[in-house]
Amino acid sequence: MMKNSDLVLGYDYDKYLGYGAIEPISTDISTKTNSHIILCGMSGSGKSYATNLLFAKIASREGVVFFSDFKQDDQFAYLRGCPRYYPYNKSIEALEIVYDTLHKRQSGEDKSRSPVTLIWDEYMANILAIQGTEKKRADDIMRKVSEILMLGRSLAVRLIISCQRPDASAFPSGSRLNYGIILIVGAPIRSIYEMLIPKEYIDEIGDRAFKRGEGVALLQGSDMRYIKIPMVKDEAKMQRVCIDALTREESPVEGGGEATSPQTVGLVLPDRAQT
Repeated sequence: MMKNSDLVLGYDYDKYLGYGAIEPISTDISTKTNSHIILCGMSGSGKSYATNLLFAKIASREGVVFFSDFKQDDQFAYLRGCPRYYPYNKSIEALEIVYDTLHKRQSGEDKSRSPVTLIWDEYMANILAIQGTEKKRADDIMRKVSEILMLGRSLAVRLIISCQRPDASAFPSGSRLNYGIILIVGAPIRSIYEMLIPKEYIDEIGDRAFKRGEGVALLQGSDMRYIKIPMVKDEAKMQRVCIDALTREESPVEGGGEATSPQTVGLVLPDRAQT
């Protein structure tokens, strides 16, 4: 039985492709666990689509959400104009707000524990762009990211980032290892695996040929699953959920809300012949 704090990430890849079984892959995102998420995948992997879906699932049950969109991808064009949407050169403003919230909670000034989530699309490209012109500023940004990763769990402050290929230059002091949920989608690229997954798991993956929207989920550093990202049946509904999350001031249900189900945003898996 799913708990209120369980989040469905997708479906079991092998069971779906093998005999059409739909078995959810879920993980606990309560403050008892590390619910920071990193989502990686090269161009055409379905990464932006998966980011949209994760956003909708978090947004349908969580309160204050911020969205940094450095690339200003067309996939997120529907969010433009929302009060907590931060495009291109404003992306760092969202980080500063979330970082300030973290420290107010740490100091006791803010005693609330309603979840605060920062979703940061194309984090890697954003950091590299700043490093090219303002190295000290980039170092300060990465330090703040590291603090959120290390301290955010018990203070209900969560970071969700997506990038094509994580690079050590944007993940100082092994901070990439502080993500409790690692998702890698699309055609396998060994260098991405080597940055995020222990060698024994990479060997287990072997020569699996993942397509768009398929890949690997590593949960809490030890539970590796092969995952299939579902399609959205009602994209307009999904977008409304995300827009609401960037507009409302409070969580609709204190403490994380009800358990997320596939019906929340109208999900459906494609026919296996189309995969």
